Amino acid sequence: MKLIWYIMKKFIPVFLGALVFFGVILNVVDLLMNLWKYISFQVPMGTVLQIMKLYVPKTLWYSIPLAILFASSYCLSELYANNELLALFASGVSLLKFTLPMLIFSVFMSFALFVFDDKLVVNTYYQKTELQAKVLEESSSSNNSNVAVIAEGGDILYFVREYNERQHRIFTVYIVFRDSEKRVQSIIYSGSGTWNEETEVWDFKKPLQYDLVDESLVSVPVSEELLKRINEPYGTFRRDTVDIENIDVKNAKIYIDHLKRAGLPYNEELSKYYKKFSFPFIIFIVVFLSIGLTGKTKKNVLLMSLASSITAAVLFYVTQMVTMLMAQYGYISALSGAWSPVVLFVIISIVLLFFART
Repeated sequence: MKLIWYIMKKFIPVFLGALVFFGVILNVVDLLMNLWKYISFQVPMGTVLQIMKLYVPKTLWYSIPLAILFASSYCLSELYANNELLALFASGVSLLKFTLPMLIFSVFMSFALFVFDDKLVVNTYYQKTELQAKVLEESSSSNNSNVAVIAEGGDILYFVREYNERQHRIFTVYIVFRDSEKRVQSIIYSGSGTWNEETEVWDFKKPLQYDLVDESLVSVPVSEELLKRINEPYGTFRRDTVDIENIDVKNAKIYIDHLKRAGLPYNEELSKYYKKFSFPFIIFIVVFLSIGLTGKTKKNVLLMSLASSITAAVLFYVTQMVTMLMAQYGYISALSGAWSPVVLFVIISIVLLFFART
């Protein structure tokens, strides 16, 4: 137990310091990249600070893997440089046993990173990009207009004038119901509708129903049975340029299902969907790598730890980029594109640990 507290007391402060450092650097870089635009459009300082505030969760999401890799590499290298690890090895404590708390911590952080991204990061980053696009007069919205959707094999047709992504609302809506021979039976009209998360149907404001009787439309009471059939997910009405990485898992699944129903390509989107689950395990991988690299040098511990952190991160990102491109073009499956880098680097880590000095 004392060994666990000893390693974690060294690891946690370095991790938190590195997290703040990398997070601030990324936020400042984003500010400098857009600074001339803020000046050109005379964006108030308060708005700029609000954009930076909304960007903080995303910078932390980027920084956590780097910070953990640096902290683990630095702490273990320092212990080795001070001959503390050699004393542990001489007393019969293996490297794996000594670093097991770090591995357990990394697994916990991997799951936490997934939840952090899905519940907070995607929402705040969406708000950041929307606010930034608004003040810089850029268009980056998933809102859509003049949308036509075919559902239930053509038995239901949706005609929507406007779709609002933020509110999950549709405006000026016509829903046409057809029989098995594709003849119009009924039309429901409403000025607006809001997606109901609980019932998973649309709630319309003052809907009107018209039935086709003797080639004429006749106003009739709205049928509850027909209203229950109006359950096309709100993701169907989005603008097609939706970035899977910037929406949560639930909405990503809805969007991919929409692409499948529409017969559109979805390999890239599906691989990004799986990446949402695989990417957080980079935390476990980088800790495992740092353990395997322990004892490679006793000199310039800080510099070598930083260099190894950046090198390992770059190699992982490049590998993942290659496999994701292969998945996008159909050379490998979407699942392989997202998870093969994780499997590959786990194997590399095991090999490094096997040859590590213990």
